[in-house]
Amino acid sequence: MKHGYTNSTFGDGALVVKCYQGPEAAFRLSTESRYLRRLRGRVPVPRVHKITSNSLTTRFVSGEHGQDLMDDGHALEVLTECGRVLGGIHRLGIVHGDYGPQNMLFDPATFRTTAILDWEWAHPGRPVEDLAWCEWIIRSHHPEHVPLLEHFFAAYDGLVPVWEERQAAMVARCRALLDFCARWEPGGDGEKLWLTRLDVTSAWTE
Repeated sequence: MKHGYTNSTFGDGALVVKCYQGPEAAFRLSTESRYLRRLRGRVPVPRVHKITSNSLTTRFVSGEHGQDLMDDGHALEVLTECGRVLGGIHRLGIVHGDYGPQNMLFDPATFRTTAILDWEWAHPGRPVEDLAWCEWIIRSHHPEHVPLLEHFFAAYDGLVPVWEERQAAMVARCRALLDFCARWEPGGDGEKLWLTRLDVTSAWTE
């Protein structure tokens, strides 16, 4: 899938196979498979079909990627749904770890979520991590839709931290991804990219 970067993913219309790359690949595979099985029937996630030492196969789920729908003029609907669904995840005491429209599939007719993808970073944690990262995705990749973030926060069933706390969480996540890339390929393009993103994120004002 074109929105992935810590894995390679391919499918045939019935099954989707995800192969993990980079540091702690086996741990991330184990994390994702565990959360997918745990959450089945509680939030919309793909059904696990098969697990190997380096890959996870799930059933195909139909739907349109959130970022694609945003590009097609449906940012308001997507961000509102992102907020609604995130509240349900956090009520279970779970942080997704890479939450945002880039990891969600939607019914293009109703804009309801058909699947939340990429649970390899999931963990017990603070809700601000997901709230801030979804905001980071919008600020970084869809800056024209930043004014619509208020709909994301309004639809979220929970306390929304102040800007300073959200920005601190964004910076912390950028640092973590910088470290990930530095361990994967020291001095490589990924490390350079996250250094730049870290500087940009640190300089943002609300």
